[in-house]
Formats: sequence, structure tokens, C-alpha cells
Amino acid sequence: MKVAIASDHGGVNIRQEIINLLEEMGIEYEDFGCECTTSVDYPDYALPVAEKVANGEFDRGILICGTGIGMSIAANKVKGIRCALVHDVFSAKATREHNDSNILAMGERVIGPGLAREIAKTWLTTEFQGGRHSNRIEKICKYESVNL
Repeated sequence: MKVAIASDHGGVNIRQEIINLLEEMGIEYEDFGCECTTSVDYPDYALPVAEKVANGEFDRGILICGTGIGMSIAANKVKGIRCALVHDVFSAKATREHNDSNILAMGERVIGPGLAREIAKTWLTTEFQGGRHSNRIEKICKYESVNL
């Protein structure tokens, strides 16, 4: 698995925690920044990660900002992206099993580093169940192919 990761200024600390987790898990990753705590624009970080996941350069992506909301909105504008904003372990597991999410968004001002690591680990290790869920994903893909 290859993961693209990025944050804006509001997610720098959690991003580093998740990078440490990826290294501990032996998962290949590329860090797309940012490296500052002064205000930057989250689309500048979310969109490149989403595009790289959508075109197959990376299997999955992880985005962190203050709330996770801005990053998830921006990422979901990219065709083929199913970015889930997650702040609990149950949702991390469910979004992989049922939605085959390919990008995880989290908010550093919402959760702490320990929970963020637990969420990311669950999300990274949970497989898509397929079955009845595949039909739902196919409907989304069909809509995207006609309307975007």
C-alpha cells in the first residue's frame, strides 16, 4: 500500500503522528506538507493528494486540517474520490468496509494524537467488504461518469 498524506497549518501535529504510524507499520508514503503553522489554504494540499489517489499513483490518502471538514470537501470534488471525515474508530472501520473510502480526513482540533493514530490504523487495516456495498459504489461511479 502507498499512502499520500498532507495537512494544512491546522493539522501539522497530527500529520506527524500519522507519519510516525505509517513508518511503524512499514507503509510506504509521501508527505505533501505543509510545514508551517501560519495560515495556508487547505485546497492547495487536499486537491493534489486527491488527484494522486484518483489517478492511481497512491492507493489511499490521509488529510488533516483543524476540523477535517475543509479537506474532505475539497478532496471529494475530485472524480473517483470517496473521502470520509472520521473522528471515531467505529466510523473508520465502517467507511472502509461499506464505502471503500480511499481518503481519510481528520481534524486536529477535534481529536487528539492517540485517537488519530487509532483511527488511522483501523482505517488502513480494514478491507472493503464488497457484496451489496459494491452496488452502491458502482452507482456513485456511474453518476460521476455522467455528471462530472
